[in-house]
Amino acid sequence: MNSCKVGSQKVLSKGLCEGHEDRAPCCLDASVHSAWALVGWLEGELADYSFVFSWSSCKMSVVLVLGSGGREHALATALASSPSLASVLAAPGNAGTNSTPRVTNIAVNVKDHQSVVATCRERGVSVVVVGPEDPLADGLADSLNDAGIKVFGPSKGAAQIESSKAWAKDFMQRHNVPTARYRTFASPADAKEFIKSESWCGYVVKASGLAAGKGVVVTTSVAEALEAVDTVSSSFGVAGDTLVVEELLEGEEVSVLCFTDGTSISVMPPAQDHKRLKEGDEGPNTGGMGAYCPCPLVTQQQLDTIRETVLQRTVDGLRKEGIPFVGVLYAGLMMTSSGPKVLEFNCRFGDPETQVILPLLRSDLYDVVMGCVDGRLGNVEVKFDTEMSCVAVCLVSGGYPGSYPKGKVITGADDVTKNDASVRVYHAGTKLDGDALVTSGGRVLAVTVTDRSLAAAAAKATAAAAKVHFDGVFYRRDIAAKAITRHAVYQGGVTYKDSGVDIEAGDALVAAIKDVAAATSRSGVVGGLGSFGGLFDVKAAGYKDPLLVSGTDGVGTKLKVAQAAGIHDTVGQDLVAMCVNDVLVHGAEPLFYLDYFATGKLEVGVAASVVKGVADGCSLAGCALIGGETAEMPGLYSPGEYDLAGFTVGAVERENLLPRMSDISDGDVLVGLASSGLHSNGFSLVRRIVEAANLSYSDPAPFCPSSSLGSELLKPTRIYPKMLVAALRSGRVKAAAHITGGGLTENLPRVLPERLGATLHARRWTVQPVFQWLAAHGVSPSEMARTFNCGLGMVLVVAPPDLDAVMKLLPEGQVVGALRPHTQGSSRVVLEGLEDVLREGASSLLAKCPSLTAPRRRVGVLISGSGTNLQALLDHTRSGLSSAQIVLVISNVAGVKGLQRAQDAGVATKVIPHKNYKSRQEFDAALTKALEEAGIELICLAGFMRILTGEFVRRWRGRLLNIHPSLLPSFKGMHAQRQALEAGVTLTGCTVHFVSEEVDCGAVVTQEAVPVLVGDTEDALVERIKTAEHKAFPRAMEMVARGQVRLGEDGKCIRI
Repeated sequence: MNSCKVGSQKVLSKGLCEGHEDRAPCCLDASVHSAWALVGWLEGELADYSFVFSWSSCKMSVVLVLGSGGREHALATALASSPSLASVLAAPGNAGTNSTPRVTNIAVNVKDHQSVVATCRERGVSVVVVGPEDPLADGLADSLNDAGIKVFGPSKGAAQIESSKAWAKDFMQRHNVPTARYRTFASPADAKEFIKSESWCGYVVKASGLAAGKGVVVTTSVAEALEAVDTVSSSFGVAGDTLVVEELLEGEEVSVLCFTDGTSISVMPPAQDHKRLKEGDEGPNTGGMGAYCPCPLVTQQQLDTIRETVLQRTVDGLRKEGIPFVGVLYAGLMMTSSGPKVLEFNCRFGDPETQVILPLLRSDLYDVVMGCVDGRLGNVEVKFDTEMSCVAVCLVSGGYPGSYPKGKVITGADDVTKNDASVRVYHAGTKLDGDALVTSGGRVLAVTVTDRSLAAAAAKATAAAAKVHFDGVFYRRDIAAKAITRHAVYQGGVTYKDSGVDIEAGDALVAAIKDVAAATSRSGVVGGLGSFGGLFDVKAAGYKDPLLVSGTDGVGTKLKVAQAAGIHDTVGQDLVAMCVNDVLVHGAEPLFYLDYFATGKLEVGVAASVVKGVADGCSLAGCALIGGETAEMPGLYSPGEYDLAGFTVGAVERENLLPRMSDISDGDVLVGLASSGLHSNGFSLVRRIVEAANLSYSDPAPFCPSSSLGSELLKPTRIYPKMLVAALRSGRVKAAAHITGGGLTENLPRVLPERLGATLHARRWTVQPVFQWLAAHGVSPSEMARTFNCGLGMVLVVAPPDLDAVMKLLPEGQVVGALRPHTQGSSRVVLEGLEDVLREGASSLLAKCPSLTAPRRRVGVLISGSGTNLQALLDHTRSGLSSAQIVLVISNVAGVKGLQRAQDAGVATKVIPHKNYKSRQEFDAALTKALEEAGIELICLAGFMRILTGEFVRRWRGRLLNIHPSLLPSFKGMHAQRQALEAGVTLTGCTVHFVSEEVDCGAVVTQEAVPVLVGDTEDALVERIKTAEHKAFPRAMEMVARGQVRLGEDGKCIRI
């Protein structure tokens, strides 16, 4: 029995026995280990204990890692972190493993299998992890297994998957593992003859045996391939005795590894190494100049394919052939256009792939290893960090991969890892020469970095590599660069959709509207949707000597109503109507139409509904929808917003062109065609009235309670062409006016000679209730006539003798007036009876509109200066739509501009100088008296530069508003703008609040944000906030006057 006797020597504070110096007491029983720690082993203090135990009784495990490269340093580091291990032995290891906690370098002759077995028994090794391929190809795993020692690595038979490329290619063919076409040759001459007879796009010549990763030459011509045969057959000894000639595959080369117990597999994240020496993948092949993981060039679907068709199929095939594979199976793959294909298999961890895969492993590597060797991998959870990326940059000696010097002093390797856990330095060709770290191989170090971003990891690893120095050091600065760039460009790093433009949504819209557009086709249309331009054959439409008449228009802010109401199927008809009705007044038949739909984010359902409305409008007008444009412009429109524009072309025979100005005479009759309602003009005014009346578009319309307000306001504009074409072609109509923006008073004169005016009689047609509702809210008859159509959408000029004939062609027509001589200075259009009609209709609506009869709240404003906020309040209340009425302005300073502003607006003013009173209490009492005498219900402090007493504030509680130039509760008190600049905030603004006894602490009614710009001065910021105040203060006054906001008993705002 091998034993280790521990006596009472004080030297035991350093270790237990030879090979354990400066290590934890790894061979103690766990309970003893704990006791030892408790009595002060870490401090070097140990009482007199005496222990005798055997290796076989040790519960903590020891792992032996064979190899001396960066791969083995990474393996040893990962294994040493396992709580199940007492220590890790590295044979022979390197300077990196020598300095890794819980890892000890030992000397073992790996080629002497029995020596390895003896060392394992002496050291109590529970499992051997074989790093390089040579010992596996030499059958070391078989020797260890025969001796009853567990080994993580395949048998010699299974290792043929790497040690003989010829055998591996034949195996892949037997088991249908995807790979390149190939042939194997024992004679270089035969290989050359084959190359000459084939016409592949390129050739890969390989040494069948092990050549340290360098026995592969890639060629793109027959001549290069023939030369490669000579090179490979003469450069790698017995490894080159058998040659493999493969077809050159095109694509990205990646590495996918898996753990396996011979039956189950657990796939690691895909990695990609960089074989060529120089940047840009130039220069000779090497063992690897760097790697990164995971490789974003492999999709999850592709990885699943690799799992099933390559890795699992290979493991199953090896087991079926009686040579089960235990350990790590490495597949070097080419991601071709026809799927992944195997370039080569390795029977162990890759180098430098190991250095970027293991830092991402979140499971205990020792548990995974034991799961493989014990045949229970399926029961072990193998987890990797899917949020992180890892990049390794290899530093190599000058001259590598050829001959290179050794013994060069290395500096900076320890510095790059200080205070940064994301950086690791894995040693490969290093050793200690005294206290100096020196080079001892071609690949010297791998600087490895983990980060959430692959690009950041690559940049950081390259920067860290630059801090490590030795004579002749060389490294690539483009590790992972190609993948980063390609991933960004081809895998959606930045897409048009990410920027807010969805091309697929646009395509879906086109598909959704094709049928409705096709339904509008008419004679003359050439082609359909999808061309760069819309085509129309005027001759095919039946015209002989046509003039083309074009028209373009939009729908205006009626769209805001549609968007607020969620009703989108009528505005398309409005769009068509506004254009076709315009060309119609020239006698032109609308032939075709194009629409333009613009939005910030394309909602296909909304857009399709709008365009269907366009198509419906075209059908009503008899014109074809032959094209259009959909523009998705993020940032230009707010969410849910869109805009419309339309364009139509009509044709009229030259002889029928309207208006015929020279024919129009005094006494000609005006024939009107009814509108459907508001049509598409004046909606900015309409929306303001809706807001002032505190109405929602889903509420019943006050003038038509059976319908919602939104649906009534959105009644589509009437389309007149089909109704009017016959009358216009009869030659009996002298002119026609479309009553659009500008109303009756602005549009009729556009088709009349300067010498003539028009008189209209409002009682001769129906003025719809919607216009009477507007009038009830204070829209005067003159404003109504120059803004709205007032019930007439089209007006024709007809000679009296032709009236009967025209009326037969227009059954809906009504005689609404006549032409008369116009004298300079008089109105071109006189509307008789409109005021009476509007008044009568408005009177009937008063009972249905409580807001029309509710008294306005009387407001008093206190000022001390120029009164710019006062002006904003006055402007807001002037229209008559406000629920507030400013009836008194008081200043504590005489002669200020604010007083003049109030007087100009017809508001009473009063000066109460504070200097005339002995105390603030007396001054405030005078204010209260004046306010109460005026019946004030709400007070606004608009630049009032006096501190009010608590008694005054309490008396007017909930009826006293102030504005402060910051977003309270930030920056209270004086110089709020300066405070914002000093604090470095990027956003400030203003706040309207109820006044409380504590300064700037009252409940917030409303706020308006103002950005702080780069380079802002205090004066510039003051002016921009002042502009915001002119919006916020009137809004707050209105909210309180309407009762939408009030102050609760708890001092907080109650909002309705």
